[in-house]
Amino acid sequence: MSRANLLERRSVVSALLEGRKDAVVVGGLGASTYDIAAAGDHDRNFYLWGAMGGAVMIGLGIALAQPKLPVVVITGDGELLMGMGSLATVGLQQPRNLSVIVLDNEVYGETGGQASHTGTNTDLVGVAKACGIGDSRAMSTLAEIKAFAASMQDVAAGPRFASVKIDSANLERVLANRDGTFIVNRIRGALGFSPI
Repeated sequence: MSRANLLERRSVVSALLEGRKDAVVVGGLGASTYDIAAAGDHDRNFYLWGAMGGAVMIGLGIALAQPKLPVVVITGDGELLMGMGSLATVGLQQPRNLSVIVLDNEVYGETGGQASHTGTNTDLVGVAKACGIGDSRAMSTLAEIKAFAASMQDVAAGPRFASVKIDSANLERVLANRDGTFIVNRIRGALGFSPI
């Protein structure tokens, strides 16, 4: 895909979350978390402010604990590369309610814009398929993204994996609450559990 035809990251995330209903949404470290917050703060948003490489595993844990709820992980290529083994665990566990979307700008945006492996020889869709995630795809249009977003509500069709090539614009950071205890207790309350 030509770099000129890349999608704008915030438009992608807004389209993914437009009809989210009761979905729990886990944001990967950095820009994807800012993009989720920019789409609208929500009691079921789990913002990952640290632990690079952990977004998919956190999403997997929630998906296994809450099998009747759609769980969506939105992360970046650098964050996923750091925890690529998580795709093997998702492939093994086969959580039917989990969707993983990678916003791939082919750079490590949070550490200075160094080129990531996805700009050369690493095919994340191929990796996900090889790990046993049968519904793995690349998406390049907002129409594809909107159709995928609707499928995320189906808690019996996963796991699903999608990679979206996006631009590498350095957008204003939209910061939601950064207090880890608050975020955990808020999502626990939204799911009907008492605070920790």
